[in-house]
Amino acid sequence: MASLGDSNAVYSSVKDYYGKVLESSKDLKTSACTAGAAPHAIVRKIIKTIPSAVNDKFYGCGNPIPLGIEGKDVLDLGSGSGRDCYVAAALVGPQGSVTGVDMTDEQLQTARENIDAFGTTLGYTPNLKFVTGYIEELKAAGITDSSADICISNCVINLSPNKKLVLQGVFDALRSGGELYFSDVYADQQLPSSVRTHDVLLGECIGGALFTQEFEQMAVNIGFARPRVLSVGHIAINDAELQGLVGGAKFYSILYRLFKVPQEQALDSFVAEYKGGIEGHEDEYMLDVDHVFGRGKRVQVDANTAAVLSSAWLAGFFKVDKVEAADGLEPAASTTATEVLMEQAYNASSSNSGSSSCCAPKEEASGCCPPKKESSGCCPPKKESSGCCPPKKESSGCCSSKTSNPSTCC
Repeated sequence: MASLGDSNAVYSSVKDYYGKVLESSKDLKTSACTAGAAPHAIVRKIIKTIPSAVNDKFYGCGNPIPLGIEGKDVLDLGSGSGRDCYVAAALVGPQGSVTGVDMTDEQLQTARENIDAFGTTLGYTPNLKFVTGYIEELKAAGITDSSADICISNCVINLSPNKKLVLQGVFDALRSGGELYFSDVYADQQLPSSVRTHDVLLGECIGGALFTQEFEQMAVNIGFARPRVLSVGHIAINDAELQGLVGGAKFYSILYRLFKVPQEQALDSFVAEYKGGIEGHEDEYMLDVDHVFGRGKRVQVDANTAAVLSSAWLAGFFKVDKVEAADGLEPAASTTATEVLMEQAYNASSSNSGSSSCCAPKEEASGCCPPKKESSGCCPPKKESSGCCPPKKESSGCCSSKTSNPSTCC
């Protein structure tokens, strides 16, 4: 197969893999497209109302759908069967809109033909549409500049042969204060061409994984504020042949936040206070791994964070003041390097790998063990307590052996 620079070859490979090879998420060979912790309870409740045809063909490596987006205009890159778009449509309500962009006809058909049924469930016709196009060519797909408040994407940008073009297109499509809130797959090192050109590894979101340092610099160069990490999870490659191909490279699902706000570098002191108002985050709001704001509590922040909280779409939920001195407050939180977060995620994954001796690869990838193995003690206590195999959900059949993606039920 041609390299990632050959766009047509990559498009053809990805279309074939997602349109014809994969019939459901059960056919995946790695956990890359089913990785990620369980979504927020509000999102889980919505997922249960989405037509099964849409859920069954969902492939994602995280939960890139922020709460508090009522009335917002949302754009989804590589929307696939439309699951995240359906969730976003419920969250933005009748005053907001959601547009999904995808290039795979089979996935688009599934997404489009279930909108009416979902509207019946919601009680109103959602402003939800799916357009055919490439995420590198958003304008050609009908996406105009400054038309979106939030752009989401779930394990798709890694599939693109030109990621810089994708990020530039998103930057142009976002309004001032907008955000790219997305999960994707990243590598801890540069990947050899043998990995980058392998059809299955490309389709499984491994072959196109960007080196984290390369991605973060690319985002800043385009104009986004400093990339913020909300979560990191290690990805397991369960297929022995594929594991041999990637060698010592490690892969991670990372939920990044990229804001289109001024890149402030001032040394001034700022204090931010979360006023509340976001359903699901009534008591505190997590901006990223280093910044968690309790409602009504004043927190010292740097200029970059102050710019995000005062200029982005979140501004209505925060009060930000410039101060001469933040006496009595802890210093502004420093930014934890992504490499450190990746190492922590890998160590956590390794310490919880005890179930691999009794759980089959697909069961491991789903993040849950089926009831029989759970009751036999297959899953170690740490996983039970962390929610991997919660007894109540196991016994209810939520994480049964038939469930290949825990995000749809757990």
